[in-house]
Amino acid sequence: MRRRGFIMLLGGAGAWPLAVRAQGVKPPRVGYLFTSKKAEGHGLWEACRQGLRELGYRDGENIILEPRWTEGHQEELPSLVQELLGLNVAVLVTAATPASLAAKTATNTTPIVFVAVADPVSVGLVALLARPGGNVTGLSLLTSDLSGKRLELLRELVRKVSHVVILMNPDNASNAIFLKQTQLATQN
Repeated sequence: MRRRGFIMLLGGAGAWPLAVRAQGVKPPRVGYLFTSKKAEGHGLWEACRQGLRELGYRDGENIILEPRWTEGHQEELPSLVQELLGLNVAVLVTAATPASLAAKTATNTTPIVFVAVADPVSVGLVALLARPGGNVTGLSLLTSDLSGKRLELLRELVRKVSHVVILMNPDNASNAIFLKQTQLATQN
């Protein structure tokens, strides 16, 4: 499905609840894949559900939401993606780089919409931001260049800083991008 067509489909979503009831069509399943613990992401999940309700979507009535959390176990991503694909979801919504990459590896036909990915081109999710291609599109953070700026601000605030420790998740490809930008800032 082309990106523009997919976005138009989402844009016409307001009419879908009425059409579903009128025609007796099975509601679409939307798979959500989170790399966090359910308790940590509960507020964001509820905000998403509230937004869908405001658009006329009612979970279990005219849409079926299928959320999955790794509970902090990234190694579970492939099996969770397969579980969602086995449910014949109409679309996979993935939060963060590891979940998005796991989904892309698992399917080239089911549409994938990612959120909270630092640089989708660098990690190989999409070919170009303007024309992602394939079955993957989404929202990018594109804030990796701020990593160096954060280090500069730290140097300004604490003038005698000689060492900085950076904690990162080695299983998240976006973290390597942030680390590289921070390391480049140390050369200035």
